[in-house]
Amino acid sequence: MKTSREGNRRKGSARSRSDSGLVLVARAADFAARAHAAQKRKGVAQEPYVNHLAEVALLLTEATGGSDPALIAAAWLHDTLEDTVTEREELETLFGKEVASIVAEVTDDKSLPKSERKRLQIETTPGKSRAARMLKIADKTSNLRALASSPPMGWDIKRREEYVTWAEAVVAGCRGLNGDLEAKFNAAAADARAALTR
Repeated sequence: MKTSREGNRRKGSARSRSDSGLVLVARAADFAARAHAAQKRKGVAQEPYVNHLAEVALLLTEATGGSDPALIAAAWLHDTLEDTVTEREELETLFGKEVASIVAEVTDDKSLPKSERKRLQIETTPGKSRAARMLKIADKTSNLRALASSPPMGWDIKRREEYVTWAEAVVAGCRGLNGDLEAKFNAAAADARAALTR
């Protein structure tokens, strides 16, 4: 039979694990907000870029019930290697190898032409880790929501339609992971397509 002390110790241990996960996510959010401070989204609304990161992190928090702090931290940080001066080694030092690895998995090689980067996302995404594929779904969901409500300046209907088709092709390699997250992506894709006719 468990003593009350043993029960309390177990509760305390679970709480400290939860607290350390919360600290990791909060530190990642703070780091990302500072790293992307000067950046805005491409849409006509010119939202702060951090809004996108917050939405991706929220989508994954809801999809996992908050049970995967490393994934949620990676959501906050997912564009730091690609769009800021941050290096992978810095992410490893500050957030650990697991978080840095997820971020690296979803980072495009900016030395390649854009068309090649887009082709590689479709081709390589199915072989990525579960966490990286979940992050891809959330990222594309956020991007499609933004495309529907505040499309990038200068994007005509054809370019917007091509983006939706490409996002659907990337996410096709991520299916079967989380029904709730996939349903949100499906709704975002439908809204983005409907916005093409408005």
